[in-house]
Amino acid sequence: MRQNIYHLIEQRKKAGKKSFAVLIDPDKVDNASIEQLVGLGVDAQIDYFFVGGSLVISNYLDDCIRQIKTSCPIPVILFPGSPSQVSRYADALLYLSLISGRNPELLIGQHVVSAPFVKKSGLEIMPTGYMVIDGGAPTTVSYISNATPMPADKNDIAMCTAMAGEMLGMKLIYMDAGSGAKRPITESMIEKVAKHIDVPLIIGGGITNPEKAYLNCKSGADIIVVGNAIEKDPSLIKEMSHAIHSVPVKA
Repeated sequence: MRQNIYHLIEQRKKAGKKSFAVLIDPDKVDNASIEQLVGLGVDAQIDYFFVGGSLVISNYLDDCIRQIKTSCPIPVILFPGSPSQVSRYADALLYLSLISGRNPELLIGQHVVSAPFVKKSGLEIMPTGYMVIDGGAPTTVSYISNATPMPADKNDIAMCTAMAGEMLGMKLIYMDAGSGAKRPITESMIEKVAKHIDVPLIIGGGITNPEKAYLNCKSGADIIVVGNAIEKDPSLIKEMSHAIHSVPVKA
């Protein structure tokens, strides 16, 4: 029986507990590296594995997820870059709508095409307002989405966009500077958005050290997602997890 992943996320937010998700790109791993990441993730007591990428050109998605699921009880959440990145072996799916852009295909178009397949998958579907923030370098997600990232210094625009996403029924807001971003999302933008929405806030992109992860959580992030930095140095998992989970719970 599948867990209710959104309920877990929501309960952790209500309790003031911060969460850590390790992002795995199926194009960049093999059986040995997955085994290593899972082992490190279990030891570090991470909260979630996110699986997906902007392209995913290999046929390794299902096998990747099955290996994670057979090796540990940590929930696996799909973070798809396209409708083809759906696997029934995962626990849940971030059903992303690119609310920061003006590309109708990624606001609703691809969702219409993929809806029957997604429904049939049996996955827990979590409607997610996805916001791409300018990280100071061209990223795969901005190129593939054909959408201009939101300016990094426009906190009010980010706040209003997130509020609109929540009022449209999004259960999560995900702000992403993109893989390999030179500049991660600022604490001031995270704080501005977090103060004006009630749904859980996910932050990713350009987070390369535990200090930044900690500060993002202090500013209001509920889930920190790290992928690129861990691909380069898997040992960061333990330090990142400790930093995120050490954020004091607000009374």
